[in-house]
Amino acid sequence: MKTVRIGVVGCGVMGPKHLASAAKSPLAEPVAVADLIPERARAAAEAFGIDRVWASGDQLVKDPEVDAVVLAFPARDRARLALRALAAGKHVLTEKPVATSAGQVRRMIRAQGSRVVACCSSRFRFLPHTKVAAKLVAAGTLGKLRLVRARHLVPCGAKPDVPRPDWRLTRELNGGGILFNWGCYDLDYLLGLAGWKLRPRTVLAQAWPIAPHLRSHIATGSNAETYFAALIRCDGGTVISFERGEFMPAAADEAWQIVGTRGSLRMMMTPGKGKTLIHDDTTTAGGVASRTIWQGDEAFTDVTADWVHDFAEAILRRRRPATDLKRSLVVQQISDAIIASAERGRAVTIR
Repeated sequence: MKTVRIGVVGCGVMGPKHLASAAKSPLAEPVAVADLIPERARAAAEAFGIDRVWASGDQLVKDPEVDAVVLAFPARDRARLALRALAAGKHVLTEKPVATSAGQVRRMIRAQGSRVVACCSSRFRFLPHTKVAAKLVAAGTLGKLRLVRARHLVPCGAKPDVPRPDWRLTRELNGGGILFNWGCYDLDYLLGLAGWKLRPRTVLAQAWPIAPHLRSHIATGSNAETYFAALIRCDGGTVISFERGEFMPAAADEAWQIVGTRGSLRMMMTPGKGKTLIHDDTTTAGGVASRTIWQGDEAFTDVTADWVHDFAEAILRRRRPATDLKRSLVVQQISDAIIASAERGRAVTIR
């Protein structure tokens, strides 16, 4: 196999981006699409010169001309189709969240065999600054890690003119709200920068729905969280402080940081212009000294550039993708524990 023949299921928002990513990679080739809305499937196929168009994902995963499938549709049915794809001998790249529960991820792990399965929660770790940050942490420059934190609040804007998608804040369709839509990115990003060495154990969290006077901003029937805050204690004493919200009655605020015994690292996960990666070092004589160890511009096109290439390379080189099922399971376990802690009103242990 010189290139990986890719079939994409779901041609809405993310499906065409996966097709574009596959078309740009020298290791991948987009060969098939499927969507429950025929017009969307045909439009995507025409845009990328694809002649294999299927009416459903179940049909596409049986296509003998497809080596690997990309699942780019709401999370409710992803695990089911992933299991069918694996049973058909296909590799799988799934959108985030990888599933709606840790139990579904475990079933996928049991069914995986020798196939590569990757999750797109790794997107932001393909940005240029992350390699510099991960190298600094891996070198032990920060000392023993004490606190890893993410805080991102998005203020509420004006009432939208178009209806919001119903899956985005519906637990039955997506597992959860902002935690499942964006929180999985934060967790993958921070756990990845820490070398995937943190072992989360105890979670204390609270989650809230959208403020009552702002319900007109979301789809009717939405029942998932738009704001959550969590404290996650890991084996060895490292703590993850984790907060994210959208449609917030608050000003915009974002910060990602890793604090160790010898120093800390300040960074920004999301793309932007003039971004900086700042290392705060400490000495007995001089106290805290800050220096910029990376500076540059990053765009959302950087986020979408490499995930299919990484997936294809993992298949062809027989290596681990950026985020495989075992790493996805850690992210999912934390997400499940946050929801459980918020519902029960007490700390939850990850076993």
